[in-house]
Amino acid sequence: MSEIKTRATDADVTAFLEAASPQRRRDDGMALAQIFREVTGVDPVMWGPSIVGYGRYRYASPVNPRTHGEMPKTGFSPRKSQLSLYGLKDLPESAALLPQLGTYTEGAGCLYVKKLDDIDLDVLRRLIAIAWQRGVDPTP
Repeated sequence: MSEIKTRATDADVTAFLEAASPQRRRDDGMALAQIFREVTGVDPVMWGPSIVGYGRYRYASPVNPRTHGEMPKTGFSPRKSQLSLYGLKDLPESAALLPQLGTYTEGAGCLYVKKLDDIDLDVLRRLIAIAWQRGVDPTP
């Protein structure tokens, strides 16, 4: 089995966000960090080289019981072409809110947003709160 690359690291979240480009991505990334921090009440942790994550939960694949690990409960990445938002569409309660979010597209495990101005930040906060309630955080 291959090693999981998306794991919590000690990398500096602020330095990562300050290095994001273009400027719009950097600004939106900083705004997202503040929103996620306000909703979750915890400081972010870098997961892999590019995901700013909040909390963690254990997962196991229903298809392959040998596939398991830890992931952030929720998080984001200010990628060059768009913002990637993680953990916000996995639960039935969050799926019901997505039509109210605004303009986004979906990937297998995330939402893609071109800019924060395209979405309703109050709905985003509600989605983060739902994701935050997922499972029990095994870290102190």
